[in-house]
Amino acid sequence: MNFLENTHYLLSAKLLREKVPSFEEYPFNLEVVRNFESLEFHPKVTFIIGENGSGKSTLLEAIATTWGFNPEGGTKNFNFATRSSHSNLHEYFRLAKSFRKAKDGFFLRSESFYNVASNIDQLDEEPAFGPPIKNSYGRKSLHQQSHGESFFSLMTHRFDGKGLYILDEPEAALSPTRQMAMLSRIHQLVEQDSQFIIATHSPIILAYPQARIYEIKNGILHTREYTQTEHYSITKSFLNHYQEMTNQLLK
Repeated sequence: MNFLENTHYLLSAKLLREKVPSFEEYPFNLEVVRNFESLEFHPKVTFIIGENGSGKSTLLEAIATTWGFNPEGGTKNFNFATRSSHSNLHEYFRLAKSFRKAKDGFFLRSESFYNVASNIDQLDEEPAFGPPIKNSYGRKSLHQQSHGESFFSLMTHRFDGKGLYILDEPEAALSPTRQMAMLSRIHQLVEQDSQFIIATHSPIILAYPQARIYEIKNGILHTREYTQTEHYSITKSFLNHYQEMTNQLLK
């Protein structure tokens, strides 16, 4: 594709391997990082999937932080820090960006979304000339909404389109029905010139058709079709044979 024809904001991420001090130290000793060269992003949706501990969240955090997001989540304007457990992998990443500028963006990570909600409340308690920040998140504190409501409120009210949205396990607090609603909202935002990079375990969200799927297997990123993923095959097998599989699992 010609550079001037690019329709997305983030083209690729590359690990500057020659600058890595040691592949025996964290996070470079993670198998997926040891084997990582570069990653090309789909202009609409890119999924990164894999087992717990495979390193997908570490990669996502590095991509988001290199873009300029707070490692704990939020927009580029969030600069709070409640923990120091994020890695320094972003210092060794280089992002290739298109000429198009994202007008919006957000890094959602389920494990620290509570901290983002708390920071919004703290900022709204301070004197300000503009409207409360919470007005962009459903007009009430995210702490006054259920976990699932706050996640969905974020996507419904805060995400404005023409943005880069990086989501780490957005399905964590959502029912299957809300996951389907999220799939629809993702499509609405894609139609509004948005780009998504998502780490997920949800076979529902993963079904979005205008996407590229990377699956981490044995520490290597493989491109997969939806029906080739374990998320699809295991879920399908369980639903089609749930009695036999349940009996086998409970023996």
